[in-house]
Amino acid sequence: MSFAGKTVLITGAAAGFGAATAKLFSDAGAKLVLGDISAQGLGEGLAGDVVTLTGDVSDPAYSKELVNLALDTFGSLDIAINNAGIVHTPAKIPDLAEADCRKIIDVNLLGTFWAMQAQLPVMEAQFAETNKGCAIVNLASVAGLGGAPWLSIYGASKHGVVGLTRTAALEYARKGIRVNAICPSFAATTMAGEAVTDPEVEAQMTRGVPMRRLATVNEVVQAILWAANPANSFTTGQNIAIDGGLGAL
Repeated sequence: MSFAGKTVLITGAAAGFGAATAKLFSDAGAKLVLGDISAQGLGEGLAGDVVTLTGDVSDPAYSKELVNLALDTFGSLDIAINNAGIVHTPAKIPDLAEADCRKIIDVNLLGTFWAMQAQLPVMEAQFAETNKGCAIVNLASVAGLGGAPWLSIYGASKHGVVGLTRTAALEYARKGIRVNAICPSFAATTMAGEAVTDPEVEAQMTRGVPMRRLATVNEVVQAILWAANPANSFTTGQNIAIDGGLGAL
C-alpha cells in the first residue's frame, strides 16, 4: 500500500512496534513525525521526510508540540499512531506500588487522551477544508479486552484506551476521522524493543494462545497499517485483536 503524501505522526517510535511502524510507513512514502521519550534510535535508518521530537506523552504540552511540528514542517496531519506505552512488572493487585500505578495511567491512558485531544481538532479542520479523511490508530492490548492477571493496572489502562477509541470514533464518525485500536497479545518484542529469547519465558507467554507462539512484530505492524489505510474508510471504532486466536476461547 502507498502512503505517499501522507503525514504520519507516531509516538513511542524509537523501538519496538513504533520503530517498525515508522519503517513501513517510510517505505510506503509517508512523511514522518516521530516522538519518543528517548532519542536513541529515533528516526535511525529512515530515508525521506522525517522529523523527530523527544518528550513524555504524559505531558499534554508534548502532544501539542508534536502536532504543531507536523503542521509547521509538512502542513498537514493525516494519520496518528498513538503507540507510546509502558508496562509494570507482573504482580498481584495488593503488591503494586502507588507510584508505578500512577505512571502507568499517566503514560498509557492519559498519554493517549492528550494525544487525541491535540490531534482531533486539527484533523477535523483539515477534513472540513480538504474533504480528505484522517485516521488515528491507538495501541491497546488484549489486556484491554478482558482480565489480565498480574497486570491489573496495565490492563485497566488499556481498557481505558479501548473506551477512548470507541468514544472518539463515535464523536468524529461524521467529521472525516476514523479511530481504531490494535490489541496485540504477547509479541516477540518487549517494551524496550528487545526480542524474547528465553524459551521458558516464551512458553509461559504463549501457554494460553491457541497458535502456541508469539506474534511477530511485523504481524502487529501490518495490522496498524491496515487500520490506517484510507482504503478501509468504513472501519472505525474497532478494537482489533492480534492474538493468535486467544479471543476465540
